[in-house]
Amino acid sequence: MIIKEEMWRNIPLLHIVESEFENIDVPVAIFLHGFTSAKEHNLHYAYNLAKEGIRVLLPDAHLHGVRSENLDEVELALRFWEIVMTNIEELKVLHNEIKERGLSTSAKIGVGGTSMGGISTLGSLKIYDWIDASIIMMGAPGFVDLAKAQIHEFEQKGFTLPVTAEEKNQLLENISLFDITRDPFSLKGRPVYFWHGKNDQVVPYGPTFKFYKEVKETYSDRPNDFVFVTDNNAAHAVTRTGMLDAVSWLASHLNE
Repeated sequence: MIIKEEMWRNIPLLHIVESEFENIDVPVAIFLHGFTSAKEHNLHYAYNLAKEGIRVLLPDAHLHGVRSENLDEVELALRFWEIVMTNIEELKVLHNEIKERGLSTSAKIGVGGTSMGGISTLGSLKIYDWIDASIIMMGAPGFVDLAKAQIHEFEQKGFTLPVTAEEKNQLLENISLFDITRDPFSLKGRPVYFWHGKNDQVVPYGPTFKFYKEVKETYSDRPNDFVFVTDNNAAHAVTRTGMLDAVSWLASHLNE
């Protein structure tokens, strides 16, 4: 297995592929890490996907990993939606690079992620038709509701947000464009897998499961293409079983 540190345009990433597939057109999975994490923290996803014949790209998010600007967690949290929007924007860059490098001329491309990475994936599904399948680990589809909850939590803790009411409203308007709960038909029947712990206090379980229930009837003839796995005991951490199941599901759909 080959693991390379590369720079695609201005995006640092790890490129993982089995050596026999290095120069072959095989499916690609782009996997996005969570808040305060970094690309190498998801190598277990990449290793298991690569074993299934998938080429994997693990990018560092804006202000994370080698792109860190040494912000503390509060400063980083205040820029959460800037990071998510950059993730979504940079997926287009990575997709263009995949095509220009001839890495996937006909094979499928999947996108997935944990927490912030899962949130970014759901926003990307709203606007990018080229995503063939996705795994959402502890993600949230309702951008506007999540942002309102985050703002409320900050204010409840006594923080004074360095933004005006007008700027808050502008943020909500901007992220609403990527809120898939406002147009669930933008999924267009593409395979999506959700994993979520019922005791998650960081990205609440309920809204994501509600979205799943509202949409699943449109997949009634293909139940394995729209899956929600609930872990009744887990909080905000994906179990090994959950990771392996998600990887197996994504690999099977990308290799079809």
